[in-house]
Amino acid sequence: MNMPNERLKWLMLYAAVALIACGQTLAANPPDADQKGPVFLKEPTNRIDFSNSTGAEIECKSSGNPMPEIIWIRSDGTAVGDVPGLRQISSDGKLVFPPFRAEDYRQEVHAQVYACLARNQFGSIISRDVNVRAVVPQSYTVNVMDESILRGNSAILKCHIPSFVADFIVVDSWVEDEERVIYPQEDIAESDGKYLVLPSGELHIREVGPEDGYKSYQCRTKHRLTGETRLSATKGRLVITEPVGSVSPQLSGNGNQEHITLTRVPKMGSVTLMCPAQAYPVPFFRWYKFIEGTTRKQAVVLNDRVKQVSGTLIIKDAVVEDSGKYLCVVNNSVGGESVETVLTVTAPLSAKIDPPTQTVDFGRPAVFTCQYTGNPIKTVSWMKDGKAIGHSEPVLRIESVKKEDKGMYQCFVRNDQESAEASAELKLGGRFDPPVIRQAFQEETMEPGPSVFLKCVAGGNPTPEISWELDGKKIANNDRYQVGQYVTVNGDVVSYLNITSVHANDGGLYKCIAKSKVGVAEHSAKLNVYGLPYIRQMEKKAIVAGETLIVTCPVAGYPIDSIVWERDNRALPINRKQKVFPNGTLIIENVERNSDQATYTCVAKNQEGYSARGSLEVQVMVPPHVLPFNFGSEIFNMGDALSITCVVLKGDLPLQIHFTLNGEPVETGVNGFTVMQLNKRTSYLNVDALEAKHRGSYSCVAQNQAGRAIYSADLQVNVPPRWILEPTDKAFAQGSDAKVECKADGFPKPQVTWKKAVGDTPGEYKDLKKSDNIRVEEGTLHVDNIQKTNEGYYLCEAINGIGSGLSAVIMISVQAPPEFTEKLRNQTARRGEPAVLQCEAKGEKPIGILWNMNNMRLDPKNDNRYTIREEILSTGVMSSLSIKRTERSDSALFTCVATNAFGSDDASINMIVQEVPEMPYALKVLDKSGRSVQLSWAQPYDGNSPLDRYIIEFKRSRASWTEIDRVIVPGHTTEAQVQKLSPATTYNIRIVAENAIGTSQSSEAVTIITAEEAPSGKPQNIKVEPVNQTTMRVTWKPPPRTEWNGEILGYYVGYKLSNTNSSYVFETINFITEEGKEHNLELQNLRVYTQYSVVIQAFNKIGAGPLSEEEKQFTAEGTPSQPPSDTACTTLTSQTIRVGWVSPPLESANGVIKTYKVVYAPSDEWYDETKRHYKKTASSDTVLHGLKKYTNYTMQVLATTAGGDGVRSVPIHCQTEPDVPEAPTDVKALVMGNAAILVSWRPPAQPNGIITQYTVYSKAEGAETETKTQKVPHYQMSFEATELEKNKPYEFWVTASTTIGEGQQSKSIVAMPSDQVPAKIASFDDTFTATFKEDAKMPCLAVGAPQPEITWKIKGVEFSANDRMRLLPDGSLLIKSVNRQDAGDYSCHAENSIAKDSITHKLIVLAPPQSPHVTLSATTTDALTVKLKPHEGDTAPLHGYTLHYKPEFGEWETSEVSVDSQKHNIESLLCGSRYQVYATGFNNIGAGEASDILNTRTKGQKPKLPEKPRFIEVSSNSVSLHFKAWKDGGCPMSHFVVESKKRDQIEWNQISNNVKPDNNYVVLDLEPATWYNLRITAHNSAGFTVAEYDFATLTVTGGTIAPLDDGTGQGNVHTRIRLPAWMPEWLDLNFMVPLIATVVVVAVGICVVCVALSRRRADDMRGGQKDVYYDVVYNQTMGPGATLDKRRPDLRDELGYIAPPNRKLPPVPGSNYNTCDRIKRGRGGLRSNHSTWDPRRPNLYEELKAPPVPMHGNHYGHAHGTAECHYRHPGMEDEICPYATFHLLGFREEMDPTKAMNFQTFPHQNGHAGPVPGHAGTMLPPGHPGHVHSRSGSQSMPRANRYQRKNSQGGQSSIYTPAPEYDDPANCAEEDQYRRYTRVNSQGGSLYSGPGPEYDDPANCAPEEDQYGSQYGGPYGQPYDHYGSRGSMGRRSIGSARNPGNGSPEPPPPPPRNHDMSNSSFNDSKESNEISEAECDRDHGPRGNYGAVKRSPQPKDQRTTEEMRKLIERNETGPKQLQLQQANGAGFTAYDTMAV
Repeated sequence: MNMPNERLKWLMLYAAVALIACGQTLAANPPDADQKGPVFLKEPTNRIDFSNSTGAEIECKSSGNPMPEIIWIRSDGTAVGDVPGLRQISSDGKLVFPPFRAEDYRQEVHAQVYACLARNQFGSIISRDVNVRAVVPQSYTVNVMDESILRGNSAILKCHIPSFVADFIVVDSWVEDEERVIYPQEDIAESDGKYLVLPSGELHIREVGPEDGYKSYQCRTKHRLTGETRLSATKGRLVITEPVGSVSPQLSGNGNQEHITLTRVPKMGSVTLMCPAQAYPVPFFRWYKFIEGTTRKQAVVLNDRVKQVSGTLIIKDAVVEDSGKYLCVVNNSVGGESVETVLTVTAPLSAKIDPPTQTVDFGRPAVFTCQYTGNPIKTVSWMKDGKAIGHSEPVLRIESVKKEDKGMYQCFVRNDQESAEASAELKLGGRFDPPVIRQAFQEETMEPGPSVFLKCVAGGNPTPEISWELDGKKIANNDRYQVGQYVTVNGDVVSYLNITSVHANDGGLYKCIAKSKVGVAEHSAKLNVYGLPYIRQMEKKAIVAGETLIVTCPVAGYPIDSIVWERDNRALPINRKQKVFPNGTLIIENVERNSDQATYTCVAKNQEGYSARGSLEVQVMVPPHVLPFNFGSEIFNMGDALSITCVVLKGDLPLQIHFTLNGEPVETGVNGFTVMQLNKRTSYLNVDALEAKHRGSYSCVAQNQAGRAIYSADLQVNVPPRWILEPTDKAFAQGSDAKVECKADGFPKPQVTWKKAVGDTPGEYKDLKKSDNIRVEEGTLHVDNIQKTNEGYYLCEAINGIGSGLSAVIMISVQAPPEFTEKLRNQTARRGEPAVLQCEAKGEKPIGILWNMNNMRLDPKNDNRYTIREEILSTGVMSSLSIKRTERSDSALFTCVATNAFGSDDASINMIVQEVPEMPYALKVLDKSGRSVQLSWAQPYDGNSPLDRYIIEFKRSRASWTEIDRVIVPGHTTEAQVQKLSPATTYNIRIVAENAIGTSQSSEAVTIITAEEAPSGKPQNIKVEPVNQTTMRVTWKPPPRTEWNGEILGYYVGYKLSNTNSSYVFETINFITEEGKEHNLELQNLRVYTQYSVVIQAFNKIGAGPLSEEEKQFTAEGTPSQPPSDTACTTLTSQTIRVGWVSPPLESANGVIKTYKVVYAPSDEWYDETKRHYKKTASSDTVLHGLKKYTNYTMQVLATTAGGDGVRSVPIHCQTEPDVPEAPTDVKALVMGNAAILVSWRPPAQPNGIITQYTVYSKAEGAETETKTQKVPHYQMSFEATELEKNKPYEFWVTASTTIGEGQQSKSIVAMPSDQVPAKIASFDDTFTATFKEDAKMPCLAVGAPQPEITWKIKGVEFSANDRMRLLPDGSLLIKSVNRQDAGDYSCHAENSIAKDSITHKLIVLAPPQSPHVTLSATTTDALTVKLKPHEGDTAPLHGYTLHYKPEFGEWETSEVSVDSQKHNIESLLCGSRYQVYATGFNNIGAGEASDILNTRTKGQKPKLPEKPRFIEVSSNSVSLHFKAWKDGGCPMSHFVVESKKRDQIEWNQISNNVKPDNNYVVLDLEPATWYNLRITAHNSAGFTVAEYDFATLTVTGGTIAPLDDGTGQGNVHTRIRLPAWMPEWLDLNFMVPLIATVVVVAVGICVVCVALSRRRADDMRGGQKDVYYDVVYNQTMGPGATLDKRRPDLRDELGYIAPPNRKLPPVPGSNYNTCDRIKRGRGGLRSNHSTWDPRRPNLYEELKAPPVPMHGNHYGHAHGTAECHYRHPGMEDEICPYATFHLLGFREEMDPTKAMNFQTFPHQNGHAGPVPGHAGTMLPPGHPGHVHSRSGSQSMPRANRYQRKNSQGGQSSIYTPAPEYDDPANCAEEDQYRRYTRVNSQGGSLYSGPGPEYDDPANCAPEEDQYGSQYGGPYGQPYDHYGSRGSMGRRSIGSARNPGNGSPEPPPPPPRNHDMSNSSFNDSKESNEISEAECDRDHGPRGNYGAVKRSPQPKDQRTTEEMRKLIERNETGPKQLQLQQANGAGFTAYDTMAV
């Protein structure tokens, strides 16, 4: 016995013992409900492959209670331990294989089958097999072999991969001729190309032709684990053979069967079945599939999933059903062949046990069913607690559950590739305890005689039974032995054995056994009775051969000395099998009949020598053994014969042999069986004709005394289908669940399908559509809730491939009883009107319907008001009961009863006669807001029907009542809120009541107006279209009018780069009032061909609406900014050149590159644009054809987008190859004498290379003499032929040669030697080109005898030699250093006595160009346009111009201009500057002469002076400069220099020398009421302009000081109205009206008025003018009517502040547009930013009745209705706005930034004719009285650490309480900058209010006193009690004292300041009003960024009407005195300025 098996046995023994022990423990302690055995949570996969370089971790997780222990085991069950460095088991149960070296590979570790075992006290489970395989890098090569193939056939090349790596290597691609890569197609079945890579890696080549024999093929493989790819070491080729005659199909490859296994899941893998055959002619391939289990086959259907390419069958997304045997049939005209292939499509294995847990009582049966899927399934096996139980069926049945059956059961399914498992737990039911011996007898030794009492007590549940044995033999009651037992109270069993008068023979081993169905417990002990030895009789022992005999000698007597066993008088043992023990036990192992069947004797002796003997006869029996039999692999068909022979080889006779079929005995003559017993050991079974009933498992059973043997074999009989249950016609009640059974038997099991007939007759059937209510289960047709539509003929068909199959047609009919779909309904009718009650019954007709009324039969004959009609419908019957006039008595329950043959049904109608309610009344408005209104009303009479609801109808006032919205309110309430109203809209509202009958009349309508809100709609029809490469046009239409929520003032258009996180940049657009007109905006300075995102939001005076959806658009494509790179050219032939390049970088393409252009021309013509050729191509190289031979070409490449042509590349040059030359263009043969002829010629027009030589051919004419040749050097153009025969004609021709070869021959010319030689010139007419300043030579070679005389004419004039021209001896003319004048015709004349001849040459002189003509075409501010014309006398072609230009004070710059440019722009010039311009031309000779210098200048002038009022804005201690008022003269301003001084000083103080032009600037730290000079120097590129101004600062109270009188009496043009001289001055209306009004209102203020009047009269109005240039200096004091109005169109720029150049203002985070912009921009002139602007209120100006005053020629006396921050004039964008908080940095703060201050403006109404002008700037609660005086202006706001601000939102003032550190008046100087305040007129210039009392003493700044007086109408200096004893530092502007009616509602808060576009949040000011810092003017943008502070919502910051009234009444004199001031105010009226 080998050691592993031994070890396995011990392991199993150990497990069994542990299990039993565990079981006993469990029985005592039954498991709780939540305790359970192990279950796998994460089971390892079947296969783990890994590389030694990576290692692997295998995870195994399980759950259970208690938590299971994880143990890794091998396939033989042995546990796995750690192998250092190679295998470890981690603490969390993972099996870890670390990376290892190749030499450390161990087969038993790295190529092993492992499993994971999880166990706890309830059982164990084992995972599926885990095949671990480590891969060590091994050297391998992949080869491709040559394949022989007949032409025209398809070839398959295989990639031969070594077997030891084949599992890990896949074919990645194929490479043809090391160039073309062939990849596997994604959709392999759709490939129709030449090449196809099959899923298994082969390369399929279709229709091989001779050309394929020249190609080589390599495969590229990839390693699955390492990713390594490599090419095959060898290249395969196709050896193509031409067929000789016809060839029948020949098979190549591997035999007739090929098994293909796909290890992919169904629908994932593609499979190829190959048919490797070739033939000639090319064969046809057909594929068939065998029907499973038969020899019948059917053609494979080709479709989208199954395709055939040549002979290869390709199945895509293979499924398990594709498995089977396939046959490929190959045929051609010569013969045929076939190939069988068995395809197995594998599906992953999975298993599941049902049920997963079951609890079974003892003795009850338990069944586990293993449900598995996958393919193929090879074996099914079961395990219990990790041990095999030898069961292989899917169903495991335990007939009677015992204790040991509990535990974990597992079902394993396996095939050759993988395995799967499922587990289930069997628990014991109830509470059971195995028997336990609680008390037992002990061993006892005694004398004979007395009685013996033995006792056993046992417990258990159920109660055990106790039996007794003596020496293994059960004790029965007799006269001496008595056994009795009883059960105690606690359930224990007490059993006793009484032995009367014990004998020596009664001694022995006594045993008590407690037994129940739960278990067994036993106890044994010896009873020794003194006496002689005695052996009780032993019965004959029969034992089966092979078993072990164990027998104990039943000895009595005591003491016994020895017990021995004998056989045939020989003491045992006598062989190895026998063992004898001292206690009398004999063991014989593996008993055999021959050696061990005998009589054995037991001999017992005592010490005295007495002995006793007893015999035991042992009989050995042999069990039977049946010889196996089988039926072979054939499947029998019905009618076949069957015979089985059963032979029993071994076993004791007599033997009983019989057969069973499926467990039932087989008898002769029954069911066609014949059984014959041939002899004692052989039996024979025969069936003459098999039938279906003969199918099954046949068993031969042999039995004898020793045992029983059985052998079984399965017989399959193919049986055609036959009905078990044939369907018949059925009828079903409608709505029932129909079930029609259709069952058929047969083998293989038939498939039963149902079909439904098409139409109403049987014949054509279609498959049943799967639906919710129709299904087929195991042949049974289920129709749930059957309806009439399901009625019809149905076909049931059963087919199994044997025979033609069965079919049955049945009719299913649906019977419907009457049915009312509506059982009960209420019907109402208005009293007095007719009514119709209808009942519709569905069901089988005929149907009768009767009507009952209150359960009484209704008969129309009795009451003519009722009429009954019936209408037959397709589905049933409709019955109608008509009532002519409803009466109250008709309120009853009407019932209609329908009856047909199948049943009846009824339906009821509850008739209610009702009336409509009356209309609601007393409709009131309780409350309203912007979007809702609260209403109440009184309930009306309900019309005897409960009111269901009220309908509140509302509409816009202009709409009709047909266009209404409704709100539904429950009928039990009389209050409701109407929501979803539109803000700022007038609505009419009414209400109607409704009950079940109808609606009442409408109530009287009420009218309401809702408040404004920010727009809620998004702009519509947004279109973004590119205008050009840097501009996009955005167009849009306003939001729907209903979503304006007020009047839209404008739009914010935001844009940003798409796909970035940057914030939007917003621009503001004014609202266009024209109906339906689109808004548009052009976004400029964008990037070329870049996608931008654009959003738009509308805004009104409340705020901005929602952002629109992002619209994305690209700017137009530009031209590529970089040329193609790496341009290169390669000469291919003499006329072709290849040009290649690389695309320009993507970022420089500026668009989508469509094509490339190659520009090329011969290099010597390159300058001429007209001679250039262009070739377009989309690829990155091209070949230029048709070029000139042996010519140098210049080429450039450029890329083209939709935007145009891009930058050209640097020119490259290539020369075409040389070729043979053309023929010489002309030939002359001139007679030189009687034996010589001079042959001369002109070179070829196209030499196509360098001429190496000329060949002169000569031949005597007419004779067949050979042609003579003479080579002549290339520089010689004539040849003298000598030794010729006189008067014999000769023929001559010439060829030229290059290195390539000899060219074409010239024309032939004939000449004849002669004595007479006329003068002839051998040279030819020619054109000579000479370069300027070089020598030129013109030939004139002449012949003649006598020698001719040669003369030259130049341009027709006889030549005479000079120092530059002379005649050479050979007749040539030499010209030295040619110049332009030498160009022209030169003729040479040769003359002798016989003849004369002449030729004419043309000389062209190439010289640099002469000076071109330059004229100025146009000028702009930064560019000049010049026209260029070449000089008329230029002979050489001009290549281009060089333009030179310089500014007046600058360096020369140059610009290249092409020759064909008519005009050229010189750009980026300085504005308004002088420039000098000249040009030179250039050609291939060089640069020419310069043109005349053109003196010109760009447009633009020095800055122009602004009007003073628009530029200067004065405050008490500062002056604001609006630099936007300066006109730039056409040239952008660069900077300003600001200087100032007091008027009486001489030295100027420079304030800043670098003020940016776009901003406003504030000059700080001026003294109040002081005259100053201001000098401004404005710079632009055209120069600078200096302006000097006089101005006077205001007084600290905001008043003006007396103007300076220059003695002329001329003040400013804006003076007071002058009265006639004879009229006293006091009659001036400006004085009288306020004076009279003051006297009437209050008499107490006379003295104050007098003081004011005396001061005013003392102010002499004087004015002066002082101006360095031409501006008007405004330094006058204005008259009372001449309030400086910032809304005038000439005052377009605003107060602002520019940071000094060395410091930036703090930015506002995340803000791209400012609050002021959002409030102001785009408002129309008639819009109001007040919350409700009421045009019905009397105009403020009408009240004041003040005459208009002309202002600088512009009559803007009254700005009616202007109501926006920048009023109605554009350009006032940077106005300081309501609610805006600013951070101003003065010049004093340059050294100390901590002294920076914040100030905040407050809301004001900007002077529209609103109801309460005095309160326009503050926030008042609704209904605030109009007479309250309001302080609303901008106040300087100190830092929080200096002053704590309390904002009185009720319209009073802002209170400034100084901090404690300023209590000391000594700090006055330091805090002076914080104590200066100016007034702001809240009416924006529309009030004629004079200043308040003036406190001109700036030293008076004690903080404890209110130096300006109380701001609340009380005596100056008396602070409010409400604010304690502190003096108020704030002041107020005086508004109108009239009370024009209702107070105005509070203005809305401004839009929130956006810290972040994605998360807008309000910068709320709390009660303490912490000031947010914001930046009002920023250098980097055209608009300033403004912050906004939302008003505090605290109610305590608002005054009630009563509080305000009391405050005013307490100080009666205040308003009067202030009115007086107002009446007498002269000079400047304070307006919106700010104090710093």
